[in-house]
Amino acid sequence: MTTTVPSVEELVDQERRLTLHQFTYEDAWALGTLLTDLARGRNAPVAIDIRRGRQQVFHCALPGSSADNDAWIDRKRRVVEQYGESSFLVGARHRAKGTTFEASSRLDTDLYAAHGGSFPIAVVGAGVIGSVTVSGLPQAEDHALVVEALERFIKS
Repeated sequence: MTTTVPSVEELVDQERRLTLHQFTYEDAWALGTLLTDLARGRNAPVAIDIRRGRQQVFHCALPGSSADNDAWIDRKRRVVEQYGESSFLVGARHRAKGTTFEASSRLDTDLYAAHGGSFPIAVVGAGVIGSVTVSGLPQAEDHALVVEALERFIKS
């Protein structure tokens, strides 16, 4: 699967469009299950993580994933927690300025990674209340898988 890299404007629009009206524990299970089913259907070797605040409310590791994917999840998720935007958008904003996240963020790159795959869970009236993260594919594909799942989740 080849995924094109979205522009900063497209990434901002995704976050605007994918704001939820609520996000319950049952919603976390439904979104996580949807993501798992999409990944299984593609034989994607990914790990999936969903958080409400600091609480992990869903985790799944599919065949071919490893503990390294969990470490990447943590690093990408911390970017969402720090900036309130997707990890891919944060990295894209730095690249658009002619620099890199690693060179200009002043954050420890052992703890933070502005690579695609972690997306804020934003709720109308509440702002960012959590994150959904995928790791195991190239970063544009990790991001695209999360976006596809959120689009389907919102429609259902």
